[in-house]
Amino acid sequence: MGSLKRKLPEEESDETRPSQRQQGEYASELADEPVVCVHDVSYPEGFVLSPQSTAAQHSDPAKKFPFSLDPFQSEAISCLEKGESVMVSAHTSAGKTVVALYAIAMSIRNGQRVIYTSPIKALSNQKYREFKEEFSDVGLMTGDVTIDPNASCLVMTTEIWRSMQYKGSEVTREVAWIIFDEVHYMRDRERGVVWEESIVMSPKNSRFVFLSATVPNAKEFADWVAKVHQQPCHIVYTDYRPTPLQHYIFPSGGDGLYLVVDDKGKFREDSFQRALNALVPNNEGKNNKENGKLKGLALARVGEESDIFKIVKMIIQRQYDPVILFSFSKRECELLAMQMAKMDLNGDDEKENTERIFWSAMDMLSDDDKKLPQVSNMLPLLKRGIGVHHSGLLPILKEVIEILFQEGLIKCLFATETFSIGLNMPAKTVVFTNVRKFDGDKFRWISGGEYIQMSGRAGRRGIDERGICILMVDEKMEPSTAKMMVKGAADSLNSAFRLSYNTVLNQMRCEDGDPENLLRNSFFQFQADRAIPDLEKQVKGLEEEKESIVIEEEDKLKDYYNLLEQYRLLNREVRDIVLSPRYCLPFLQPGRLVSLQCSTSDEDLALPFIEDQVTWGLVINFESIKSVSGDNASIKPEDANYTVDVLTRCMVRKEKFGKKIVKIVPIKELGEPVIVSVPISQINTMSSLRLYIPKDLLSLEARENMLKKVSETLSRFSDKGLPLLDPEEDMKVHSNSYKKASRRLEALERLFEKHEIAKSPCLKQKLKALHKKQELAAKIKSIKRTLRNSTALAFKDELKAKKRVLRRLGYITSENVVELKGKVAGEISSADELTLTELLFNGVLKDIKVEEMVSLLSCFVWQEKVNDAAKPREELALLFAQLQETARRAAQLQLECKVQIDVEDFVSSFRPDIMEAVYAWAKGSKFYDIMESTQVFEGSLIRAIRRLEELLQQLIQAAKSIGETQLEAKLEEAVSKIKRDIVFAASLYL
Repeated sequence: MGSLKRKLPEEESDETRPSQRQQGEYASELADEPVVCVHDVSYPEGFVLSPQSTAAQHSDPAKKFPFSLDPFQSEAISCLEKGESVMVSAHTSAGKTVVALYAIAMSIRNGQRVIYTSPIKALSNQKYREFKEEFSDVGLMTGDVTIDPNASCLVMTTEIWRSMQYKGSEVTREVAWIIFDEVHYMRDRERGVVWEESIVMSPKNSRFVFLSATVPNAKEFADWVAKVHQQPCHIVYTDYRPTPLQHYIFPSGGDGLYLVVDDKGKFREDSFQRALNALVPNNEGKNNKENGKLKGLALARVGEESDIFKIVKMIIQRQYDPVILFSFSKRECELLAMQMAKMDLNGDDEKENTERIFWSAMDMLSDDDKKLPQVSNMLPLLKRGIGVHHSGLLPILKEVIEILFQEGLIKCLFATETFSIGLNMPAKTVVFTNVRKFDGDKFRWISGGEYIQMSGRAGRRGIDERGICILMVDEKMEPSTAKMMVKGAADSLNSAFRLSYNTVLNQMRCEDGDPENLLRNSFFQFQADRAIPDLEKQVKGLEEEKESIVIEEEDKLKDYYNLLEQYRLLNREVRDIVLSPRYCLPFLQPGRLVSLQCSTSDEDLALPFIEDQVTWGLVINFESIKSVSGDNASIKPEDANYTVDVLTRCMVRKEKFGKKIVKIVPIKELGEPVIVSVPISQINTMSSLRLYIPKDLLSLEARENMLKKVSETLSRFSDKGLPLLDPEEDMKVHSNSYKKASRRLEALERLFEKHEIAKSPCLKQKLKALHKKQELAAKIKSIKRTLRNSTALAFKDELKAKKRVLRRLGYITSENVVELKGKVAGEISSADELTLTELLFNGVLKDIKVEEMVSLLSCFVWQEKVNDAAKPREELALLFAQLQETARRAAQLQLECKVQIDVEDFVSSFRPDIMEAVYAWAKGSKFYDIMESTQVFEGSLIRAIRRLEELLQQLIQAAKSIGETQLEAKLEEAVSKIKRDIVFAASLYL
């Protein structure tokens, strides 16, 4: 299989300890040989290898596999047999589970207890089933289910493991090995902190197996584990893919595939350029982003095959199936699957098997639930070998689709990116229906890390010679962007640590807990400390450079520089008012002459004394860029951003794969006549003149003739300059802020003329030198601030502020003893603990009916945005208003205590969208009837109700801990009202 990159630890004597080199440092040692895996080891400071640390190896392996192991698997297993922790970092389909299976077999052989944690309940269920078939002594603990909690091997979600550690569960004292699957989840913004807390708090005598997708800084992670747990941690890293991948581009409107990265990993520039040249612009869909349908995927016109249909047809004809088509929106997944109406990929026997598997799974549903549109509409699609998989599906439907896919009865699966996480379900081909995704803030290209995760589903080991990835591209894309995506590095594993009130309270309640200790041991702190030497070096270099700049009359010069800076900012303020959409849009007609800022060199950027070099151009068109949020968005014209298409002169660089616009240049300089899109902010002034524009500007000659006319016009007005639109007379700008800024500009101009340094020789050069010095000072200040924050305990101020809040609310005493309210908040980990505890102690939950209480609590667990959600009835709306009021008070108090929080954002994070649906469910309504009257996806509502049940269980524990028996009984009744039928149907994996 090829050689390892370095001499391995077991070949070395105790004296020759392995070095702690970064993987990259010895990457070139055996460059000519095929590299399969890297093995390194991190030791805690001052660690001395003793004969005991190389634990006795058993002569018989704990488990034998029916295939020969890859080097990375053998390496990791040998670390386990030595009784030492290991991090395995490898691609999705490389076979990391082998290491987990061996760790479980070894623990059972040695009569030890082992914990296996996974990021999601569904994955825990699947792993439980897989391990149960392999070893009988296996239990499961998720928020929903507990099976055999005394088993030797316990499968659980990471959240459950964290909670067991805080509660001081007996299990934590007996655990020899802890397996953290998908540990790269630690960088997840919302839930990553759970991994970090769990790892820091894990028992000191336990050993770890970390399984991760490829992360470039695996060594850094292992160094942290070694430091926190004072034990060696091995890193076994491999970039090896058992099945190599080929990456193709399918251009929108085209009808062929272009190979852009071959199975040797070579990027083919020529092929990439041919693919982009084959793009057919889809103007009809240009701004069509409504209902989650992204550009280029609009339904084809009658009688025409859509791109998606063409590509699936081609895949089937070439026998590239099964295929997973990734999309970034639940609605789009369904829309695309509907475009497969004419396609049938299954034979009669397969149809029969599909129907049998489908109905044997659905048999556990009631007759009413079997009539749900999602159930009845899905079967005809599945029988034809086409499936859909996203979080909005009924969980039971999602599982049946996974089973059908594994059985080879689904040939074409439309899925969201969640399908790329967890159980190994590879296909021969993976298609990206879009290469841009909406990340909650804006549309962006997918990152290299995301691409690696999803493309990893392509290529089935032992079945396919190679896996195939196809990117559907519907807009021009730079080769560098494509390269970054298909050949980019995996995302680094960076800490997403945040300090919650729940963590602070639980740390205080723990026997040997201490929030400061948790912060000190966090990966966040470890990464901050690591950066210190490099930052100190940077400061030293910058200070030396700053000292070397000596300027005459520096103080007087500083005064003049500051005036210039004020003048520049005021000028910008006036320009922004005049050229705001409300005033300038009526004047952006085709043919309008406008002056533009030329692209300045980097060193001139942001220099207040350099007059921006301007050129002129002609407006061709303008359009709004809507910042879309959710499935659709409506924006007032004055709030939207606009780009203006302007014909002007540009410097263009010819590259072997096309032309690239380098910068806008003055009209009389060398360059090409190009129509460029610029933001309104790049326009300086607008002339009152307009020129006639011919309809066709496609040819270079037509554009050149037009720019000649612009030059002639400029020559005609060379004495006085082109007449400009007068802001007040023509554009009707009469705002007070405009008048005020204009008066201040005139006053500043008079100050310049009188300034004593205005006539100083070489003024411009001196100002440049001063600007450089100011920049260096600002950089030094910024790095020193980062240094201060690093050397001090990260989050220390936040911890102080949060303790202040807890004292003010009566959750802890001034001696940090946890009070009654603090005990309650410490139990709540799946909702905002402060707001909920305040509601509970204000008596709100006590005085209302059970159904109303459940409905109110739904606002804590619902996070999706629903357009046109039904307004809750009056009594529920009043309760929601009480919740908002409580949330606002809690947020205001946090603000007063110096906790950084946006009060309005916080209040609006509680949403009443499913209050009516949950109320009806608690009242006993049928799920079928509820779905008739709500916009929400079935699976999303079920997930919310299940999270609600989890929250109720936490509140039951809280009520128990403070002896509130009445409230406990009420919460138990609430659980019994919602825990039924399809919402809590058992997983097919159990």
